[in-house]
Amino acid sequence: MSRVWDIPVQDSTRVRDVRVAAEAACATLGLDAHATAVAALVATELATNLVKHAKGGRIVINLVGASDTRVRDALGVQITSLDHGPGIADVAVALRDGYTSVSSSLGAGLGTCLRISSDFDLYSRPGRGTVAVARIGPSRPAAAPYQRPASATGVRAGGINASLAHAEHSGDAFGWVRSGPRVTLMLADGLGHGAKAAAASTAAVEELRRKADLEPVDLLRQLHAALRSTRGAAVAVAQFDESTRRLSFAGVGNIGARLRTDDGWQHLISHPGIVGAHFPATVPVHRSPWRSDSLLVLHSDGLPSRWEPPRDPLSLTRDPAVVAAVILRDAGSAASPLRDDTSVAVLAPDFPDGRP
Repeated sequence: MSRVWDIPVQDSTRVRDVRVAAEAACATLGLDAHATAVAALVATELATNLVKHAKGGRIVINLVGASDTRVRDALGVQITSLDHGPGIADVAVALRDGYTSVSSSLGAGLGTCLRISSDFDLYSRPGRGTVAVARIGPSRPAAAPYQRPASATGVRAGGINASLAHAEHSGDAFGWVRSGPRVTLMLADGLGHGAKAAAASTAAVEELRRKADLEPVDLLRQLHAALRSTRGAAVAVAQFDESTRRLSFAGVGNIGARLRTDDGWQHLISHPGIVGAHFPATVPVHRSPWRSDSLLVLHSDGLPSRWEPPRDPLSLTRDPAVVAAVILRDAGSAASPLRDDTSVAVLAPDFPDGRP
């Protein structure tokens, strides 16, 4: 989960680098030739758009689970394009299959990316820039085209993990699991940077998958035992229970969390400590009702503590990975880049009926 391909795209010479990175990500997961070709095409189109339309931007490639929280053990390649460019004036036209205004494009366009990806979503505003997220999983039989099912829990999960200075590994990691009516979202920030920090956060995600049935504090205690042989990590756990429509949150260390409520954004506070090294005697649990418009954001300390939630309410209805990417993009810029590994994970209601 902590392997990251984070590529600045300022000119056409980086388009090939993005394609090669997408192919490498597919190889890491053992995806077949067809899925690899799809990922390469989507990555090339998104990178080309950054050069031709946005005057540059950034492609971040992560290995993630499906955003539908019913899907188990289905890691795929997530390709995220972020820019501060002029934005797209007419998104509906841009998403028409085969439409492209770029002469050097492969002719696929965003519409084809939408059609061939396992999941695709895009958010753009004139003058603010564009964020697009494509996920590519194992190939499906031709007779069974992809149809995104509504989540049985009414929630989806997603995020983005970016490394400091475009390094190969991020010390952050996030993941989500489901056990019966409960969906658990976790974000871990391994101490320091590099491979050893990544080993700690990756161990946390692996333990999460083995202990999906535990409640937040019990899971944190289990993670403490599992991470003792590592550097340790700051970890936050949020769990949504469909049967009670309530969210439980507990954290140890410097993980940020905000929950959107009727009164705005509420900070959820983690307890001081280090999972795997210095575990506190008690860990407070925050419990809140989960409404149809609730939204939870977890983030590592690479994101500035005073980050601002997206002001456009429509941005919060997108795929949770798009919401996470908008938050990450808007927290920094080319002139003021983020100064740490940075991970943002989001738990969000499922798309309203009628969304593409």
